[in-house]
Amino acid sequence: MACTMEPTAKKIFKGVLVAELVGSFRAYFLFNKMNTNQDFRQTMSKKFPFILEVYYKSVEMSRMYEIREQDQEKWMNSKN
Repeated sequence: MACTMEPTAKKIFKGVLVAELVGSFRAYFLFNKMNTNQDFRQTMSKKFPFILEVYYKSVEMSRMYEIREQDQEKWMNSKN
């Protein structure tokens, strides 16, 4: 029984590892796009505000507080 479980365990491990790598790359590219594109951040604020809040919090942890303020200022000016 242990011999039949070993290949299955390896397949599961490889699947989990691939899923983790894909998720990490997607998170990196999403963060990079939000970090470089203010219009994309505005789209995220409409569709996925909780993800944008996580982005703002992570950026503020590195003491870059001006991004949120710049976004809010631009979006308020565009409404007027």
